Amino acid sequence: MAQISETKGIILFSRDYKEKDKLVKIFTESAGKVMFFAKGIHRANHPLQTAIQPFTEAVFIGNMKTDGLSFLNSAKEVRPLRKLQEDIFLNAYGSYILGLADAAIEDHVYDPALYGFTREALQRMNDGADGEIIMNIFEVQIMQRFGVSLNWQGCGVCGKKTGAFDFSSKYNGILCQEHWQLDHNRYHADPRAIYFLRLFNSVTYEAINTINLKPETKKTIRQTLDQLYEEYVGLHLKSKKFIDQMSEWQDVLKPKNEK
Repeated sequence: MAQISETKGIILFSRDYKEKDKLVKIFTESAGKVMFFAKGIHRANHPLQTAIQPFTEAVFIGNMKTDGLSFLNSAKEVRPLRKLQEDIFLNAYGSYILGLADAAIEDHVYDPALYGFTREALQRMNDGADGEIIMNIFEVQIMQRFGVSLNWQGCGVCGKKTGAFDFSSKYNGILCQEHWQLDHNRYHADPRAIYFLRLFNSVTYEAINTINLKPETKKTIRQTLDQLYEEYVGLHLKSKKFIDQMSEWQDVLKPKNEK
């Protein structure tokens, strides 16, 4: 049964429904992911138009259902994340984060921890943190939501925690240099990428200000993460394809001081 309620939420996406309406998917703090029907949203000066824009957080009010479509009535405390809306790079990273959050859990699953983790990632990007690093941290830590549990703590053979490491599918985690010969099919990843992926697996977003990566290091991290996701998650989001394409022309668009 539907009931009028309000909940804080983040817009995941919206799409047109018939001529004047929209379907709006919102990651809510109190009820998980919910698909809402927004009637007459294309009408000029509709009060909900600002609230359903991408990268917007608000308190949404409507008829909430436990299955099927809910109905969005109004919104208050609307807070758009302007930098994510306006910057093509942050927009791409943020879209991928929201896509991963959407894919990680079923609809109507109460998950305040994931909501908070997603919200903080977007907020810190909007506040000026390195969007690419934030995205990488999110990618590594959300893998658990896809049923993936990897050993980043120590060598899968001897437990060693320091030194150079590679990733081994055979051992479902890292392998120290002394035992690389035990898996000829290990990733052969750049040890710098493994070092930072180990860090990203446990670090909080608060530590982002102490991490400064060179472009070539970011590239090796991206390559290793792509390999991990292809093998363990098998998820292919449009937003990720755009990021892959973006890497080919981002140097042309970025300000000189960011290259």
